[in-house]
Amino acid sequence: MWPVMEQKLARFHELQKQLEDPDIAADAHKSAAIAREHGSLRKAVLPYQEFLSLEQQIADAEAMLQEPDAEMKQMAEDELASLRPRRDALKNRIEDQLLVDPSEDFDRLILEIRAGTGGDEAALFAGDLFEMYSRYARARGWSVEEIDHSPGEAGGFKEIVLSVKGDGVYQALRFESGGHRVQRVPKTETQGRIHTSMATVGVMPEPDEVNVQINPADLEIEVMRAGGAGGQHVNKTESAVRIWYKKGTPDQIEVKCQDGRSQHKNKEQAMRVLRSRVYEQQQERVHKARSDMRRTLIGGGDRSERIRTYNFPDGRVTDHRIGLTVYKLQMILAGEVDHLIQPLGEHDKKERLAAAASGK
Repeated sequence: MWPVMEQKLARFHELQKQLEDPDIAADAHKSAAIAREHGSLRKAVLPYQEFLSLEQQIADAEAMLQEPDAEMKQMAEDELASLRPRRDALKNRIEDQLLVDPSEDFDRLILEIRAGTGGDEAALFAGDLFEMYSRYARARGWSVEEIDHSPGEAGGFKEIVLSVKGDGVYQALRFESGGHRVQRVPKTETQGRIHTSMATVGVMPEPDEVNVQINPADLEIEVMRAGGAGGQHVNKTESAVRIWYKKGTPDQIEVKCQDGRSQHKNKEQAMRVLRSRVYEQQQERVHKARSDMRRTLIGGGDRSERIRTYNFPDGRVTDHRIGLTVYKLQMILAGEVDHLIQPLGEHDKKERLAAAASGK
């Protein structure tokens, strides 16, 4: 039914044999890469194996319907009444999995939130988005780790960088990248006027060294004293790290990290963010090369693209990409982001199925 699933099953068995190979087990780096691929395939292969088993059980039960014994026929009909719904549910689940692009099958991501236009109010709104995503992640059982941040003068954040880890995390949050606009009366506004401010969100898969290999010769690393709040340690210790990735002028990337108490920790965190940004650039090239085939109405994840408006006077949130408006602003800011994420996922699924049906 699904040739691609047969290919995945064959690859799964191949990887199992490799994991049992003593020579591969002796190579920690290689065995870890194989184990990751094996674990990723396992999520797809196990439901498929169960589906094949149910298909065989259904075929056996249907054969029993040809028996002359009435009692045997009734047993077969009862069994089919139980087996067919389970088979159909698994079929839908497998089809959903087949729509997932391999580049979107990550269980870790880097989430960057930056204040845009709007001064202090933009930083405060960036703080609101940080709280919103943190609550949503923890409600889903995901782990949230703060990598770096720069506080706003009146609260919130000029920028905050997080790592979020958990099953299905990138699938859920991949459409959050872009410009988030807020319309409300700022705390500092004395005449009750509504202001419009912006914050940008970047969602990037967090790859490891196997997915993204960076040549140390392409890096320039600088250490310095950290700035901002943090007491004597921040002011007197050269623990902050700035890394420039200079592989060709168009690809220059700068990452700075100062939240950790040690230079080693900050360098490690900065490299995690750098790998995600390098991977993001690589994926952008792939998507541009096939943009006519793949780009959905949801958009390409460009941070300059305004994707959503949070209007406080009306208590509404509007996602401009799919024309969705919900009057549940406070619930969403409290972490119930599924009111937006689920419709986006359903819209994307319809587009992918339509593209698959047309052969694109």
